[in-house]
Amino acid sequence: MDLQLAGKKALVTAASQGIGNFIANTLAAEGADVSICARTPEKVAAAVEELKSHGTNVIGAPCDVSDPDALKAWVEDSAAQLGGIDILVNNASAGGGGDLWDEHYSIDMMATVNGTNAALPFLTESGTGSVVTISTCAAVEAFPPPPATSAGAYGAMKAAQLNWSSFAAIQHAPNGIRFNVVSPGPTYFEGGPWHNIEQAMPPFFEMIKANAPSGFGSGTDVANVAVFLASPASNHTTGVNVVVDGGFTRRVDF
Repeated sequence: MDLQLAGKKALVTAASQGIGNFIANTLAAEGADVSICARTPEKVAAAVEELKSHGTNVIGAPCDVSDPDALKAWVEDSAAQLGGIDILVNNASAGGGGDLWDEHYSIDMMATVNGTNAALPFLTESGTGSVVTISTCAAVEAFPPPPATSAGAYGAMKAAQLNWSSFAAIQHAPNGIRFNVVSPGPTYFEGGPWHNIEQAMPPFFEMIKANAPSGFGSGTDVANVAVFLASPASNHTTGVNVVVDGGFTRRVDF
């Protein structure tokens, strides 16, 4: 299938590593020009060099997405350098460990809102604007937390992303901008959260593994869905949340 991404301009937050990096690589491999950001300059620079191997225009800059002014500046600078914005992937998160309400509100929720608002003029001009937000299966089902921590703030703010994205899909459909969400289940890759949990909390890791019918997902599994939703190949899909969890959640979803 041709995803029609050649020459499209895509921004991905928190993409120097992890799921964001998988998404950025998949976009670039499909022919999109990509701008990434993350907090650590050295990691951004290394990721940009890796992404350039796909042969498209790739830029990156350090940015703390919890700072609204810095995020807006990164979005606008990316649009100036790339020549517009067709796709925005809101991927930044404070992570799933700890009851960090302020951090999850400013990074998971408000960075999604602020980054999208900054990109809206460019997405409108695109005519095929697409916003994909990375949430989590913890947004649709309550899970028991791992020992000595709580994921309440994480799940609550990720659930807020779903509601906001659904509203935005309706609000901006007349301008040709689509809003969709991807909610990964347990996703394993080297250096990722579940790799770290495997090392730090083996019993909890094994409990989750035993309850994952299809095993852990991969970064590529998540990226493929996110990039399809971002692409013009899914031009009539908006306001949906695609759970990529291999059957991990138990809710009825038909």
